[in-house]
Amino acid sequence: MLQGCALCSTPRMMSQNDTTPDDPGHFLCETVQQLLPLYKDGEEDSPENILSNYPNSSRIVETLQVMIDLVLPGRMDPSAVAPGDLSVFLMRRLSAAWRSLRPEIERSVPFRWHGQAARVSGAPEPCCAKVESHRIVKDFMTRFPHIRGLIIDDIRAAYDGDPAALTYAEVQLAYPGLLAVASHRIAHELNLLNVPIIPRVMSEWTHARTGADVHPGARIGRGFFIDHATGVVIGETTEIGDSVKVYQGVTLGAKSFPLDECGNPIKHVKRHPTVEDNVIIYAGATILGGDTVIGARSVIGANVFLAESVDPDTVVTNQHPQLRMKSANGN
Repeated sequence: MLQGCALCSTPRMMSQNDTTPDDPGHFLCETVQQLLPLYKDGEEDSPENILSNYPNSSRIVETLQVMIDLVLPGRMDPSAVAPGDLSVFLMRRLSAAWRSLRPEIERSVPFRWHGQAARVSGAPEPCCAKVESHRIVKDFMTRFPHIRGLIIDDIRAAYDGDPAALTYAEVQLAYPGLLAVASHRIAHELNLLNVPIIPRVMSEWTHARTGADVHPGARIGRGFFIDHATGVVIGETTEIGDSVKVYQGVTLGAKSFPLDECGNPIKHVKRHPTVEDNVIIYAGATILGGDTVIGARSVIGANVFLAESVDPDTVVTNQHPQLRMKSANGN
């Protein structure tokens, strides 16, 4: 029989017993036709264009690394900066970030008006993505002195909060918690500018790299220290004050989420806790709920589970479990 289509090679005669063709395209065309209608982005009606319009996640990560090196010099690129060349180094990093980030923002901006994102953000009518991307990048670049200032306080908090830290350079170059916080501060500024997708790509790369999952929407004050980083989860609507320290395995999460009349989750409502200034949260603690407030200067002990507010200057611990000990020989 005669087989062939626009996707595979030129038509040729095949018998029903021919199970090892040189061109597998003859067997894959039907699968391709079944796949095509499944490439729809939520409620959008143009599956053929979806993938070509997505921001490039690899380029976003490369840009993030450039920006991390801008606020934490030497963290991503060990190339030495000659004395007197710091201004040249900063100009090159900012220019590289601008050139690589702006096209990705241009691709991401139209997603403000896709499906539920438009309903929850209250986004205005679609504008020219190219013009909007220039406006966003220009605004974003002016925020780097603010970001760097916050990160200086984060470095100091890590140095002061960990007796194992011997130098500021050690903290800046090695600590995963600092990398997680620095990356978050960059992604958070883009989130504040209502940039879709890109901040989340950045935060998920950081999650994979450091073990800390910090949503770019979380609001975090000055001098924040995540010790060890691994397993920390900080939800989208979390609010954290100044000089807060958390250890590994801490979760600042949601109890549950409300649904609208159609059964869809209601986005961007306050679902995660508020942690006031100078709070310490030890390893494995779980704090849930948008109406949960941890008062200033409180200490939350290891493995505590909290779903209610705590007054300022409170120490919360679990009752110590009864230990049973026996010798290795069973006596």
